[in-house]
Amino acid sequence: MSHLADERQREECSFGEVSPNQSHEMSSRVDAYFSADVETDGPIPGPYSILSFALVYAGSFDGRHFQRPRDYSKRFYVELRPISENFEREALQVNGLDRTRLLLNGVSPEIAMTDAAEWVNSIAGSARPVLVAYPLSFDWAWLYWYFISFSRQGSPFGHSQCFDIKTALAVKAHIPISQSSRSKVPEMLRSRRAHTHHAVDDAIEQAEIFANVFEWSGS
Repeated sequence: MSHLADERQREECSFGEVSPNQSHEMSSRVDAYFSADVETDGPIPGPYSILSFALVYAGSFDGRHFQRPRDYSKRFYVELRPISENFEREALQVNGLDRTRLLLNGVSPEIAMTDAAEWVNSIAGSARPVLVAYPLSFDWAWLYWYFISFSRQGSPFGHSQCFDIKTALAVKAHIPISQSSRSKVPEMLRSRRAHTHHAVDDAIEQAEIFANVFEWSGS
């Protein structure tokens, strides 16, 4: 790929604006949380592909105080070029993404994952980045595999810096994991946003649920 093509693809990655001092405000003892949502064309990475994903800054915790972001403008979103010929039509029907278009115009995984890692680290500053999802297992598996496979920086979340909202809800609500799916979230902990299957929308919705669960004293 030419240098010009690389630059054009970089322009397709969306970045939230960050002031020069924001990335250095948190100490190394602070966790910086990033809500992640991944849209794919199948069940597992490798044989199938990420088509889009979003990362949204979701707050920080210093061991005593959890701080929500003032808004969810700090976000990263990208649509990627598929890495294989395999796909499941059911997955495409859910996320509504045009796989044919992405084969031609999607950002290369190498650029997308390197830029995503750089963005996470710039937002976290000296804090420790932690990936948040609901449930964690799906989004973590995809993003970790892609970061390790394609990012020049590897994974900004290491091999285990992650937070599962589903498990947190089960512990705080004193209910089994089988009863802590997203559909079981109590009304008072839900986001007012719709679940659209667009990665940005769903990552923000998830970030609000995460903050509500984190601050909830439990039942």
